Formats: sequence, structure tokens, C-alpha cells
Amino acid sequence: MLEILIKDEKNTPIYLTLYRHIREAIRNGEIPDGMRLPSIRSLQMQLNISKTPIETAFQMLTAEGYVISKPRSGFYAINPQVALPTKKYELYADQEIKGINYPHVESKPTIDFNPSAVDPHCFPIRTWNKMLKEALENFSMDIGKYGDLQGEFKLRAALADYLFKARGVHCTPEQIIIGSGIADSIQIICHLFNDNSWIAFEEPGYNLVRKQFVMNGFEVLPIQVGEKGISVNDVEGRSAKLAYITPSHQFPTGCIMPFSEREHFLKWAINKDAFIIEDDYDGEFRYIGKPIPSLQSLDRYDRVIYIGTFSKVFTPALRMNYLVLPQKLMKRLKENSYEFTSAPSRITQWAMISFIEHGHWYRHIRRVRKLYRKKHHKLIELIQKNFHNHIKITGQNAGLHIQITVNTKESTETLIKSAAEEGIIVYDFKNMWMTIRTEPLPRLYLGFAGVSEKDMEIGIELLKKAWLPYLQ
Repeated sequence: MLEILIKDEKNTPIYLTLYRHIREAIRNGEIPDGMRLPSIRSLQMQLNISKTPIETAFQMLTAEGYVISKPRSGFYAINPQVALPTKKYELYADQEIKGINYPHVESKPTIDFNPSAVDPHCFPIRTWNKMLKEALENFSMDIGKYGDLQGEFKLRAALADYLFKARGVHCTPEQIIIGSGIADSIQIICHLFNDNSWIAFEEPGYNLVRKQFVMNGFEVLPIQVGEKGISVNDVEGRSAKLAYITPSHQFPTGCIMPFSEREHFLKWAINKDAFIIEDDYDGEFRYIGKPIPSLQSLDRYDRVIYIGTFSKVFTPALRMNYLVLPQKLMKRLKENSYEFTSAPSRITQWAMISFIEHGHWYRHIRRVRKLYRKKHHKLIELIQKNFHNHIKITGQNAGLHIQITVNTKESTETLIKSAAEEGIIVYDFKNMWMTIRTEPLPRLYLGFAGVSEKDMEIGIELLKKAWLPYLQ
């Protein structure tokens, strides 16, 4: 059901505010053509107002042709001028990251270079179904119990072994907390540092995490990101004793923090009695140079809080991640009698235990690494072939997306809109910035994991067609 929220505007009648809100949402495509609107009764309950202003607003919308009333069915939006993709809400199901949405002509192909997407065809459906069945058989006597709210011990033990081999993370199963997404992990961290109101944060940085800290009363200090990641010198000049970073593939710029800067950051944490939150969201993927171990692997003084996820290497549909706390923080958490409430389904955890124990996990990682390496090279090759020196590619050494800088006088919004008119969705990630930025040239972001090579070829050719008139 569509939810309609209106601002309380002084000196403006409620019916007029509601009318303007719905009209604008239909015009810009937020409410697509043919969508059923909430009933008068449901809007009464939602907005806590009488039905008279709602009826008046709908009468005005109907009279102007924005809404049609169907007997015994309800009110429906009318806007044939805006033809949005029929699967718009599937395209943006992962609301953790998105750029600007623009309507495009329905006859055009829809190719979405979504940086958060992964390849659905590489998910091992048959094997996973087998593991689910095996899990139910092996753990049938535990099906009526809630289990360990920190996560199944066998899964935490398997993760501790994997993290050490793959990312150099030093931890015991007791230090790991299995969660249902990064928001749960951040909530735990906020509980641990509820007396510390300052956190140094990458600028630009992951907006979902930033919002979590803001909602928990933290003052977020934006620290500029350069070619080497977050500026450690700038952090040293601030009063924060907590920092959030993505050193192995900075989100969204894609830069990688070199070893010397990592050592510098760890010294800051030791000298300041501070902690560093390392979000290693796609650390498994590296295409150029030797793999860089995690920041936590360099930590000898228990100063790094490590966060990882199954979303990139496996599937975001699993809704499973993990948090590795330093021993002193885990001890503090238990002393505070923190109640874990975010562990994912036990059945899913049991299936993952079997998946890892049978060796499927490591085989799957090798397969997706090979696939994404091929797609990564393909996308870069296509951009270079079609745009030559008109586009500069950065952040391409790791991860599942790249950053491009377009040599044009046009704005980022113009480029996104012209691409959308050809059926291509690209991203500017402007919501990842806290401060207003002025870039000499527009920057955009393209993901490649969720796009087939065929669609990639079509998409880049259409981008060339859309952007060619603007290139310098």
C-alpha cells in the first residue's frame, strides 16, 4: 500500500496540501500511471484527519484529470506522459543505495548498472535447496528452540576460520555476532559507545550507516576522502574517538587505503584510545595487484571493529552479515547485559553451516571471483572503446562498481536524465555526501555484477548515443 505523508504547512488548508502532494507525485512519476491510490478511509487513519479534506483533494485531482474513480474499486493515478519501468520497485528493492530516478520511454530496453546488484544466475539454487533440506534433517530436534541469539556457534566457528584464511582477520567464534544486516551491527556499536557523541565518517560515505549513527544521537564529522581514502591527518585534528571507514574499497569512490595509511590510522586509534569500524563489504574482490588484507589483520591492540556480509559474494536476499568485536568490547557488551535480537533464521544459518562444511562456499567464491573479474574487464574495455579520453575510470581495482568522470560541461543530472531516456540507469550517489559539493566535472557510478555482458554492450552503446552531444 502506498503511503502518503504531507507536511504541516501553516496558513494552507489541508485539502490543498494533500492535493498538491499527490499531483506532484503523479507528475514526477513517483506515483506511476495506473497505480491505485489509498482509499479515503485509509488516508483518514494514516493522516489522522477528517474525510472532508481528502474528498475535496480527490475531487480536484479527478476534475483535472490526474485521478480516475472506478466504481467499487477506488481511485487510480493517470499520467500517460510518464512511462516508468513496470518493474521499478524490483529495480530499487535494495533501498540502501540509489541515485536519481528518471522516467524513460517504455519501448527502450531497461539496463540498470546498479552498484548494489549481484548476478542472480550464479546463485547455486540446487545446492542451496539441498543444504536447506539437509539442515532441517540434521537439526530437526532443535527446530522448536530459539537458539543462540549471537548466532549459531558452528557458523561462527566456520566464519572465524574463513575470515582468517581469506582476510587475515584474527578472532575467535566468541567475538562474532551474526546479524540480519549492517543496520543491526551499527545498532550494537551505538549501544557500546552511547557515551561518545562524535564519529569521524568518510565524505562521501555510506548514507545508511551515517543515518544509523545520527538516529542514535551521534554527531557525524565528515572527513574528506582522497586518493588514499579518508584523510587520517584530518581525523587527528578532531575530537572523535570512533571512526567508520571502508579501506579495502572505499564506498562510493572505490579508492583503496594503502598499507602506510592503515598503519597511520591504527596509531591514531592507539594514541587516542579510539576505535575504528572497518566495513569490509566487498573485500573478497580484487582485480589489480595483490589482495590487501583487512585493517583488522594489522591490529595488534584490539582497536578495530570488523563488519562483513554475505550480500556481495553470495546474495543480499539472505539478509545475513557478521560483526567481529574486539575482546574488550565483547566483554563490555555482555557486562551491560545487551540482548541480541537480530540473529537471522536458524534454518538459514544451519544451511550455511552445511554449505561451508561441504566445501561449497569456497567453490562458490572462486566461481564468482572469476565471473566478476570477466565482467569488470568487459565493462572497462567497453567504456574505453566507446568513450576514449572523454571518460576517466577510477576505483576499478576492486569491488563490484566503478567511478567514472565525464569530460563535459553538462551537469550530472543532465547525464543521468539523458541516459534514462535511452533506458539506461546510472547513479550519482549524491546522497552519500553530507556537504554540498561542486565538482569541476560530473562523477557517476556503474555497477557490473548484476548486468550480463550482452546488456553491458547494449548499455554502453546507448550511453554513448545519449552522451555524445555533450562530450568535450
